[in-house]
Amino acid sequence: MLWEKYVEFKYEWIKITLAAIMSPVLYLIAFGWGLGDRLVNGHPYIQFLIPGIIALSTMNTSYASVGTSLNIQRLFEKSFKQIIISPTPWWQYLVGQIIGGSIRGMYAGVLLLIVVMPFQNVVSVTPLFFLVMWLNGVVFSLLGVLASMIAKTHSDISRFSTFVIMPMTFLCNTFFPLEKVPKVAQTFINFLPLPHASGLLRAISYGDPIQYQSLVVLLVYAIVLFILTLQTTQSIKNM
Repeated sequence: MLWEKYVEFKYEWIKITLAAIMSPVLYLIAFGWGLGDRLVNGHPYIQFLIPGIIALSTMNTSYASVGTSLNIQRLFEKSFKQIIISPTPWWQYLVGQIIGGSIRGMYAGVLLLIVVMPFQNVVSVTPLFFLVMWLNGVVFSLLGVLASMIAKTHSDISRFSTFVIMPMTFLCNTFFPLEKVPKVAQTFINFLPLPHASGLLRAISYGDPIQYQSLVVLLVYAIVLFILTLQTTQSIKNM
């Protein structure tokens, strides 16, 4: 699986890079310029915005790089059947997809960090920052595999993005703080993984104390999604 991702990146790295950076840069320009003079929790809005967009980029890229390609392999190319009859242990195939998707997500996040490098004191990066990026990528790579296994048609993947990924894009502590959201909505949003990734990246960037319960939430999501995905894909394999 990793070799497949490498070969794909080798021949299409320009397209992959442009696709990974286009939306984050547009978000950065639109919201950064439009609201850049505001303060959020005592910090310039641009410092609040960038960690959120990085979390968003790792989410979108990890999910899309796994979910879309695997859905095409399963429903259109029919190459998924070759994987089913191969002697490769199923958990190894799944781990390969997870690692490949999470690395692609980290690549998108690092690209954005490079873009904002000319702006000094905007974001502070530590090894834990990259760990959170990777863990966020793992969660949404698993979600991509699960969505591609459940989808009955190509359109189902788009619908899943519309009803699951799109709401998280705009509501989960990315473009505005959760304090602005009604309490009932806050409770629901805090059960989702993305606000915890955004909050962790923002705390690391600010130099604030780390909310380790958010790390636990991401780990729990990764474990639960791995089990669900393994069971779902195993049932398809046995059909």
